[in-house]
Amino acid sequence: MDHQPRRPNVLLITCDQWRGDCLSAAGHPVVRTPNADALAAEGVLFRRHFGGAAPCSPARACLYTGLYQMNNRVCRNGTPLDVRHGNIALSARAAGYDPTLFGYTDVSLDPRQLAAEDPRLRSYEGVLPGFTVRQALPEHQKQWLSWLRAQGIDTSTGSPAIHRPAEGQAERDVTNAPPVYSKDQTPSAFLAGEFIRWLGEQEKRAPWFAHISFISPHPPFIVPEPYNVMYDPAEGPAFKRAANRQAEAASHPYLAYDLALQKRTKFIPGMEGNVPDWSEENFRRIRAIYYGMISEVDAQLGRIWQAIRSAGAWDDTVIVLTSDHAEMMGDHFMLGKGGFFDASYHIPLIVRDPRRRAAAGSSVNHFTEAVDVFPTLLDLIGAAPQRHLDGCSLTPWLDGDRPENWRDAAHWEFDFRTIAQGEAERYFGMESRDCNLAVIRSADFKYVNFGGGLPPLLFDLSKDPGELNNVANDPAYLPVRLEFAEKMLAWRAAHLDQSLALAELTDNGVAGYVTKAVGQ
Repeated sequence: MDHQPRRPNVLLITCDQWRGDCLSAAGHPVVRTPNADALAAEGVLFRRHFGGAAPCSPARACLYTGLYQMNNRVCRNGTPLDVRHGNIALSARAAGYDPTLFGYTDVSLDPRQLAAEDPRLRSYEGVLPGFTVRQALPEHQKQWLSWLRAQGIDTSTGSPAIHRPAEGQAERDVTNAPPVYSKDQTPSAFLAGEFIRWLGEQEKRAPWFAHISFISPHPPFIVPEPYNVMYDPAEGPAFKRAANRQAEAASHPYLAYDLALQKRTKFIPGMEGNVPDWSEENFRRIRAIYYGMISEVDAQLGRIWQAIRSAGAWDDTVIVLTSDHAEMMGDHFMLGKGGFFDASYHIPLIVRDPRRRAAAGSSVNHFTEAVDVFPTLLDLIGAAPQRHLDGCSLTPWLDGDRPENWRDAAHWEFDFRTIAQGEAERYFGMESRDCNLAVIRSADFKYVNFGGGLPPLLFDLSKDPGELNNVANDPAYLPVRLEFAEKMLAWRAAHLDQSLALAELTDNGVAGYVTKAVGQ
């Protein structure tokens, strides 16, 4: 008789654009996230967790493939993901699961595999290969709008206009007025409800694998009552920024370019003007709304936790809660994500495995990265390890152990090429392949290397946690700059594509490790 241990259920949740510091479990002085905190109390909170790239598609490529951007090569929203790469969904399928998606994955499919007129080539919002889609929710949000319409809500304006205040949009100043939909009718509530309905259809002894991809707290920045008034704009930490936006722009050529692209309408539909020109009061108002959006999605997490408990599956379900990238939210006079600042890349990660209780309720202060999630899930479902991945399994931390030779820094990349429009290329007078930066961020220092001859950056974080004073050209810091430049070269050399580089053909055949297509 087969007494093999039952495979766990797996629930992977991403909350788009959630800052890693915006968790009450992580010590945020204002934001309240009781349901994320409850998960952390039963799992492990990784306090220094960083995304691998930005914006959405590049960030998710790192998360889903376990490969750094230099290997998965998803540079922008719309950059195709090479079909040769494995991913979380394909590996889960090969292990016997039917990985099921609620939301979106923002994966641009490999055009070499599709006919020239295939409509999937007209959107970057494709589905990661391997997923069964139970409830899609792409940017147009038509599925959610249809659900609202059935409840008597006027959705004729479509998305994103439906996310404007019901009483009308101010031209320049931020308002916390609510939208036409209620707290029970948000996109988060819609996806949570669809997952709960699906959960009720599952056979009790058949392990399941689900991925819920929430849009919140991604813009548009608006939230229904009571979350729109839950936080006082006067509360919250000081923004990390220079004395004024002009000084911020003057600190590096890339920042001058980036700040000029910051348009308010990208974050609040219909709003006129440029983000950096907002007053301190307006930045605080929009941040209070952002905090409310986090609490709104946290409430939906609570619904999900309760549904899993009611289904009798809580003690059989691995839960991973994270984000793709973070949000500047007023730091350096910016909103959104990209560039090199911590605010764009420091994201939450909580991993809860009911079979591993030794470290339950603990936190890890060592650096972890988005590429670690895939190898961790392989471990947790009992699948074979994949040695070519750039990430490392986090399971030792879940067992209360400290792995040997763990990384002492976080790494991320940002590619600012604009293939279709060529904006960055014209602005900097560079080729597309030169429009990039890479970061090494240790406990005390942060080094940023740019392509195309743009000057590097070095921040002494022990003295300058706000990343305001570039010391790359300070003679006293030249040894540090050289050390981190060499570390970056060594990091790149160690993580160049290992798919076949770990193998060798010998007289006795293939020696070493060869990446195999999923399912072989």
